[in-house]
Amino acid sequence: MHLDRRAFLNACSRAGIASPLLPGILYTLAAQAQEAAPADKPAAKPKITPEMLDQAAILAGVGPFTEDQKKLMLDGLNQQRGSYDAVRALKLPNSVAPAYIFHPQPAPQAATQQAIMETRASGWSPNPAASAPARIEDLAFATVSELASLIQARKVTSVELTRMYLARLKRYDPKLHFVITFTEDRALAQAKAADAEIAAGKYRGPLHGIPWGAKDLLAVKGYPTTWGAGGFEHQSFDEDATVVQRLDAAGAVLVAKFTLGALAMGDKWFGGRTRNPWNPHQGSSGSSAGSASAVSAGCVAFAIGSETLGSISSPSTRCGTTGLRPTFGLVPRTGAMALSWTMDKLGPIARSAEDCALVLNAIHGPDGKDASVYPAPFQWQPGFDWRTLRIGYLKSEFDPQPPLKLHEPAADETAGQKAHREKRNAQMKVSRARRDYDRRYELAALDKLRAMGIELIPVELPKLPYDAMTPLLTAEAAAAFDSLTMTGRDSLLTEQGVEDWPNDFRIARLYPAVEYIQANRARTLAVRQVSALFEQVDIIVTPSAGTQLVATNLTGHPALILPNSLRGADAPKPPAIDDGDNDDIGGPGTPVSLTFLAAHYQDAKLAAFARAYQQATTFHTLHPRLD
Repeated sequence: MHLDRRAFLNACSRAGIASPLLPGILYTLAAQAQEAAPADKPAAKPKITPEMLDQAAILAGVGPFTEDQKKLMLDGLNQQRGSYDAVRALKLPNSVAPAYIFHPQPAPQAATQQAIMETRASGWSPNPAASAPARIEDLAFATVSELASLIQARKVTSVELTRMYLARLKRYDPKLHFVITFTEDRALAQAKAADAEIAAGKYRGPLHGIPWGAKDLLAVKGYPTTWGAGGFEHQSFDEDATVVQRLDAAGAVLVAKFTLGALAMGDKWFGGRTRNPWNPHQGSSGSSAGSASAVSAGCVAFAIGSETLGSISSPSTRCGTTGLRPTFGLVPRTGAMALSWTMDKLGPIARSAEDCALVLNAIHGPDGKDASVYPAPFQWQPGFDWRTLRIGYLKSEFDPQPPLKLHEPAADETAGQKAHREKRNAQMKVSRARRDYDRRYELAALDKLRAMGIELIPVELPKLPYDAMTPLLTAEAAAAFDSLTMTGRDSLLTEQGVEDWPNDFRIARLYPAVEYIQANRARTLAVRQVSALFEQVDIIVTPSAGTQLVATNLTGHPALILPNSLRGADAPKPPAIDDGDNDDIGGPGTPVSLTFLAAHYQDAKLAAFARAYQQATTFHTLHPRLD
């Protein structure tokens, strides 16, 4: 069929499309598609051009984009459009609703104080035989449980621990760059108050007097809350985040606010790059960069991190810490920076699964403000009989990889194309070598679990286009930081590359509303089908990377990431430059990790099983040598 421009414009006018720009764009796209496709085949999608971006920016009410910005956006926009096809291929029936639920009532109110106390009842038991070391710094790598036993018995004081951790933070920050703001005055006042209360017999529980650090997306009154981002260095809020308030109520001592990659991406912030204590030439990964680095370096007993799509898992893997990403909606995010309202989670990073459970016990539950929080119980029982649990594993993730398929030369390959192809093939070979090396530790974990008497049940993730759902995150993030894009203040952010927030926010402005809703409907299928796995098993064992990380962040299932040994001297050497894309590049003597998953709101069982594995392996007791 011949496409006539005048007839097309007239048809648009009759349809009520009055803007002369929109039908012009539609005509151009239609004409390009028709010209690109043979008459007997479906029209091919036209390639998005810089000129189209100019027109689309006008329609979206953003921009104009610079030439450099448009170059950065083009690949991302074409990839984003490809995600529409993956979701459309699901052929969603009319009965599938989006993965978000509107309810007109306000946030559920917090339980009464008595009910809160009941749900916070700790299963922790002190160790009366614990003895203080000759040097207070010998406790730098002690667990929360060990420190709590000493504090309750008044064998060490909170002030002593606080001064020790502050001194270590100051000593190692020039090397690891994990502190944005010290809260020293606040910390010493809290520590003195804790010691006085404990001396008077008013012991609040296992976090009383324990020094900790906060990822600097949590508001703390009287101190900056920078979000790690240029342009926000002096931002402050008049009220503490709910998590901070709850840890204050538990008697914990906040010593510092830790780094995060700018606006919760990566490990680069406005002051530099946070480093991995096991290999300071590398970043600590992110975005809970400072929280994991400081815990790993023995500079706090625990820290609070956050995860939207790997920000507890990745730095815990790189730095060898134990991280608990709770079920979505278990911990209130009031007073925390919003990146994605339907994916953000706050959780502890510590030295052990039990430590994570003790912290989660103090911070979970509704606060009457965060409408996403569900009043689910968290009942920590370290003596829980984990042998009653059904343990599954993602079998295909532990199977040998198929042969590596390298890029073949084209018949008319130029010298430049050949160099590019050879570089990509070399990178693929190195990446495969690292993956194959690390698999030995994952297989050893399965052997250890079987030696613990566990009959592992093979399971597989549902085959769904999880990556095609991730534009939901960037669309929400672009809305959360709309003013940056609209005012041009995104230029103040440290990173300005193709995969960084400024470019992602611009691309997200052109994400169609219909496709956003369709991706949320696909997410509904993901929630249903991943949840169905936990009708077969209680816990799933998996490598920390791979599809499960994307899938379970989308579905809101809890994950516990724990260290799983150190790489040997024969490990592939790390690259000269850490581009931040992979967590498996640490090289000889650096940690590897393992992840356990559980059903929604089964975080306590998850921690109990992880505790049993850590008691059987003791990998969590390893720590880096910093001097």
